[in-house]
Amino acid sequence: MNPFLPITEYIPDGEPHVFGNRVYLYGSHDKANSDRFCVRDYTVWSAPVEDLSDWKCHGVTYRKDQDPRSKPGKEVDYYAPDCVRGNDGRYYLYYCAMGPNTKNFGPLSVAVSDDPGGPFAYLGDIRYPDGTPVLKYLTNDPAVLNDNGRIWLYYGWGLARDFRSKLFAYVYNIVQSKLFKRSIAEIKATKPSILSCAVVELEEDMITVKREPKAVLDSKTTAPRDSELYRHAFYEAPSIRKIGDLYYLVYSSGENNELAYATSRYPDRDFQYRGVIISNSDLGYKGNTVPKAPAGTIHGGIENINGQWYVFYHRCTNNTDFSRQACAEPIAILPDGSIPQVEITTQGMDGKPIPAKGSFPAAMCCNLTTGKPMKLGLGKPQTCPRITEADGETIVGDMVNGTELGYKYFITHNLRGLKTTYRCTGNGKVEVRMGDSRSEIPITPCKEWTEAVCGLPVSDGISALTVRYRGCGKLDLKEIIFVEG
Repeated sequence: MNPFLPITEYIPDGEPHVFGNRVYLYGSHDKANSDRFCVRDYTVWSAPVEDLSDWKCHGVTYRKDQDPRSKPGKEVDYYAPDCVRGNDGRYYLYYCAMGPNTKNFGPLSVAVSDDPGGPFAYLGDIRYPDGTPVLKYLTNDPAVLNDNGRIWLYYGWGLARDFRSKLFAYVYNIVQSKLFKRSIAEIKATKPSILSCAVVELEEDMITVKREPKAVLDSKTTAPRDSELYRHAFYEAPSIRKIGDLYYLVYSSGENNELAYATSRYPDRDFQYRGVIISNSDLGYKGNTVPKAPAGTIHGGIENINGQWYVFYHRCTNNTDFSRQACAEPIAILPDGSIPQVEITTQGMDGKPIPAKGSFPAAMCCNLTTGKPMKLGLGKPQTCPRITEADGETIVGDMVNGTELGYKYFITHNLRGLKTTYRCTGNGKVEVRMGDSRSEIPITPCKEWTEAVCGLPVSDGISALTVRYRGCGKLDLKEIIFVEG
């Protein structure tokens, strides 16, 4: 189920790769109620390709103090990584280090291990043959592909929808003119931009570039304004796969809540926008225009595991972009190479409804909404309805009147009722909907966790569960318990 790692684990920016008979997940490492991105050391998780419920943590696989830019008490933060098996059989972990001893968008770095689960050791920074670091374009979010022995590295940064693209384009064109000693007029005439997804080929040493990086996918600064690409332009988080004769470049678009993708028959040119694979708020899914969950940063990739394709992504918790959890859904790649957008669910990569038996953490909800957009904080999380940790447990906290939770999907058999574990500062009711059945659970003020139950006879079948609070004060939900007949 989603999130598929322990409910207290925060692994965003997940890149899945099958090595041997296991799938490995490489990602950043957040924590609950964090005030910045990626505050923890890297860990690697893996599972057998035949049992995606059996995830194992390989422990700390790359410490922040291993990067030479870290200083005691001022360690760098490791942003979204990717891993590839080199032609020498070793595993190379590419990452971006940010922190007090680095300049934003400094050189990308790489660490190496003899095992895909680590531990990894620092190898160096991506460089030109003369040893100088590669800084062309904005060196952010590396993705890497071993294409029959040729190693391709992708990276970059663009514009999110809530930035003023004209202003940023102007500022960054000035920056580019100074970096590359070109006139503003020349830049405008040829329309290059450091705000793009870039690609470069690496030498056999996995660290030296063969030639200058070049732009491979436009951001809002260069995409035609009347194009579909402009509406889903490159922002960050590239992820690269080759499927048959097509290269798939998955990325976070300027909408900053969706993974879009472009395809090409070449690894370094001619990528064409094809569509959206997933939004972590279900925006755009079947025409939906209302966020079904907090819409925040998204990063992930696609992978074929035991014959089935999946998209890995993350959800935002704790009312912040800084506490993100790994999720995944099965996807289909159609004969024409397209990938239809999929829905965010609780059932996750199993792709099958969950038996409505026993108890589930309320925080397993895939939908969380107040009926209007929920703005995530880029700073200290604020009090509002959210998935959070409190008193050592993960709950849905501070639900107010109109807050709605959704769980998709359950398969019911002989279901007769639903029980909740809650605490609340006011009087109200929890409206419960499942299939054709409707019911209410009365809520009274209580400081300690309290159980309440309602009858909920549901016909056998597949249904979503919807839980909505109506009342005053604030409600915390810890547990959902199915009562069988």
